[in-house]
Amino acid sequence: MMVCPFPLRVLLVAEESAGVQLLQAVHDSRFQIAAVMATPPRDGQARGAVWSATRKRGIDLWPATLVRNIATARRIREAKVDILLNAHSLHVIPDEVLQAPRIGAFNLHPGPLPRYAGLNAVSWAIYNGEQEHGVTVHRMDPGIDTGPIVDQAMFAIESDDTALSLAGKCSRFGIPLMLKLLERAATDPGSIPLAPQDLLARQYFGRQIPNHGVIDWTARAEQIRNLVRACDYGPFRSPWGHARTYIDGIQVEILKVAQTGRACDQPPGTVGAIGPDGALIATADEWLRVAKLRLGERTCHPADVLGTMQRLQDSP
Repeated sequence: MMVCPFPLRVLLVAEESAGVQLLQAVHDSRFQIAAVMATPPRDGQARGAVWSATRKRGIDLWPATLVRNIATARRIREAKVDILLNAHSLHVIPDEVLQAPRIGAFNLHPGPLPRYAGLNAVSWAIYNGEQEHGVTVHRMDPGIDTGPIVDQAMFAIESDDTALSLAGKCSRFGIPLMLKLLERAATDPGSIPLAPQDLLARQYFGRQIPNHGVIDWTARAEQIRNLVRACDYGPFRSPWGHARTYIDGIQVEILKVAQTGRACDQPPGTVGAIGPDGALIATADEWLRVAKLRLGERTCHPADVLGTMQRLQDSP
């Protein structure tokens, strides 16, 4: 067993809430943060949280884009970095940079590999009607989410989970896995598990959005509800935008829905009864209650926009 004779030096490449949480966890641990690579704040953009949190702690900051530059490998070696941890940074890192840390580079992926590789894994899991989801720590290699698995945690998807709440679960279960990895790296790097992925079971999701985010009212109510939940990162910006539909050529974004379990006898997309708790919309199998929607920049009650027996469409 090779015990690290000095504090383990960690390079964090991180963004978003998961990155801030990982920064705080490592900062509060016995390990030393050599530097953080993050995106500086820009006007009108949500990114920058990790950069700001790092600056408050007086830790050395490197622009995130440098991670794509093979010259950064030399900088990592000069900084005597032992291990690189990546959390929600989407930059593709060249192999020269991945090989620069003494122990290696590892990624916190918000999905169970190999089945949910790529982007927006939490949204796809909800959209696909999964009953459970997971978070994976894996060693990084030149492929995207293809490296051997170090650790994984699985947890239930509740019926009221949104993309935001499920992403929060990924962080809650994933940060302890990263700290566990650091403990192994500090005491015995050779003990870090590296289980090859079954790439025949791999599913990769890119930037595509199911049906371009447009609601197909001829689908089952459950599937429509899953799309709305999968798009829901409120109050933060969603990478899928909001699920949308059209009425009289005008786009309407659907923010909150609920299944009623009541069979409908109207063509899909027909607006039924409208009350204080929302508007009923016919689907392939039951009435779906729309509780909140958005018209332009204005969040509305359905009664402000919809009328009984109107028809919602999937195109302008």
